[in-house]
Amino acid sequence: MPHLLYWYLFKRVGFNVLVVQFALSVPVVLSYLLYQLPPAAVRGGLVFPALVGVSPTVAYVTLPMAVGVATALEFSRMASEGMIAVLYALRLSAWSICRPALSLAAGIVLLGYVLANFIAPHYTSNMQDVLNVIRNSLNHRMLDAAHFYTFSNGVKTLYIERWITPDIAANLYVRQISPEKMQEETITAARAEFRRNESGVIVALSNGSIQTRSITSNEVRIANFDEYAMALPMQGSASLPDRGWKGVYELPAGAFVSSWNTAKLDHRQAGEWMAEAAKRFGVPALAIGHTLLAMALTLTFGNITGRRGAAGSLTIIAIPAAHIGFLVALESLLRISGWFAILLLAAFAAEVLGSLWLIARVNYSPKPRPYDAALPATPVTYAAPVA
Repeated sequence: MPHLLYWYLFKRVGFNVLVVQFALSVPVVLSYLLYQLPPAAVRGGLVFPALVGVSPTVAYVTLPMAVGVATALEFSRMASEGMIAVLYALRLSAWSICRPALSLAAGIVLLGYVLANFIAPHYTSNMQDVLNVIRNSLNHRMLDAAHFYTFSNGVKTLYIERWITPDIAANLYVRQISPEKMQEETITAARAEFRRNESGVIVALSNGSIQTRSITSNEVRIANFDEYAMALPMQGSASLPDRGWKGVYELPAGAFVSSWNTAKLDHRQAGEWMAEAAKRFGVPALAIGHTLLAMALTLTFGNITGRRGAAGSLTIIAIPAAHIGFLVALESLLRISGWFAILLLAAFAAEVLGSLWLIARVNYSPKPRPYDAALPATPVTYAAPVA
């Protein structure tokens, strides 16, 4: 294939990949965030960390489908415009026509492995930290009025009657137990201002009282105050609160592989590890299979004479169907048993080998028979003269 034509097809498919990837990723990311984040997360400033945390994972999961759909779109366009017939007329083989898209798919496979094993595990911790803040009410701007909240495994209880501003509340109630001092404190204040520092939240209380009761002797002391400050274990200005745990999907490649020795001891953890391994090491490779499938179906069943048929639409539909089928199978079957990985590998091999066979079948052209051998062995006769 001429160098100029190679780069023309490479850029055309690459531009389609960018468009399709953007069209696939944005709805998936937005729908996931709308499902996971409450409306209060917007005023809590949690949308951007969640967006950064989920985007790399969505990117490497949707990249194989994007390159497959982009290849199907470009080859369908080439077939409808008669360009494939022109390339055949230039004595280019089917393999030469497929080479630019296959080169791009190989680069996307490498990009997918980088995203899946290094970038996505690093940033997915942001999303898990955001979910930890939401589930444990660790952002003061997400606290609703007239609702009791507990922190530190029930050691602290907080109640706010109403909000004046996003950071100032009226009539605050706090109950906390101190095992070290063996006492229980009940704090009430007419006004409370929440101020973030690097490690947490400081609450500046005004016009209130502190009631202290000893757990051992039931002795009660009451003291009034004009100004009082106390710390809360909530989201600070520097980073999100520490969760104290880490999932396998947050581990880089080396630590993830080493974690199998621990995961295999529990059936549930082993299923999660197998599903994550299939996504990390199997999903990026689907870019090659989906690209081959798109080209094979278009070259085999598409109308290369310049008329658009139904085969082009069917080819574009086949790629998302195959990709979604793989994702559903690896998420559901591998959590049941790791032996289903053999079935998924067989399906991937069937996609690749079937596509290669279809392209080879299109590329194959039998040698023409000699002209003399094709003629029937009939005696030579002469026409009778006209009377």
